[in-house]
Amino acid sequence: MSTSTDPAASSQASQSGTSPTARPASGRAGGARTLAVTSGKGGVGKTFVTANLAAALAARGQKVLVLDADLGLANLDVVLNLHPKLTLHDVFTDKATLEQAILPAPGGFHVLLAGSGMVEYSRLTPEVRDRLLEIVETVRPRFDWILLDTGAGISDVVLFAVSLATQVLVVATPEPTSLTDAYATIKVLATQQGRREVGLVVNQASRVGEGKLICGQLQQVLQRFVGPQPGQTFRLDLMGEVKMDSVVRQAVLKRQLVLENFPGSDAAQCIKALANKLLEK
Repeated sequence: MSTSTDPAASSQASQSGTSPTARPASGRAGGARTLAVTSGKGGVGKTFVTANLAAALAARGQKVLVLDADLGLANLDVVLNLHPKLTLHDVFTDKATLEQAILPAPGGFHVLLAGSGMVEYSRLTPEVRDRLLEIVETVRPRFDWILLDTGAGISDVVLFAVSLATQVLVVATPEPTSLTDAYATIKVLATQQGRREVGLVVNQASRVGEGKLICGQLQQVLQRFVGPQPGQTFRLDLMGEVKMDSVVRQAVLKRQLVLENFPGSDAAQCIKALANKLLEK
């Protein structure tokens, strides 16, 4: 990854539009810890990580809700092989209550799913903003964790969904395009939302220690280009790496959780380690 020019300048600047500047949500006061799982680029395994992380936290006795915040291209239902009759669309249009739309999922956690192709919710209108905020605040007292599975990139909807969480995990793979887009996303979170710490998960790591190397490279570029305010520092925290594992593809194709169907696999052990690290923070 080059450190000579700002990677964000050519990668994702055109996606942002008018990004929200909402401050991060206010933390555990009132219930659940809120964690946004996001990525700069699609196809890096963000939803896979979110779903299996939820199962790992549930296995540790935590009450977990995964909210599918990818309102335009939702696929959490596909990953979990669920066929919901009620989704966020029904809640937004008052055709169903929030209670009716929260469903049990494989792995011992609950989900609040978004319908695919909800074009009307792909822009951050005042209605979308208010309803998402209302939903998160309403369910917060009921759970220990709320995981927000956001869309990829730095659109205003994605950034607002991230702003509802106190903690952020950015999922990336070792591919150069993924790392460049991850950098762009992290930079926006630091500069527009004032975040001083972001977690990183490196998926599809081909060797032990690759995540640490990638995190160091990204941190070096961020230190050069983010430009923290006097007296402030920015930290990119490597929360985990998920090893490249053939069982992941098997699980995805079968719409199964790695944690449930291949619990002894390398990938499952990596997700469990990620959950443990989150619980220790």
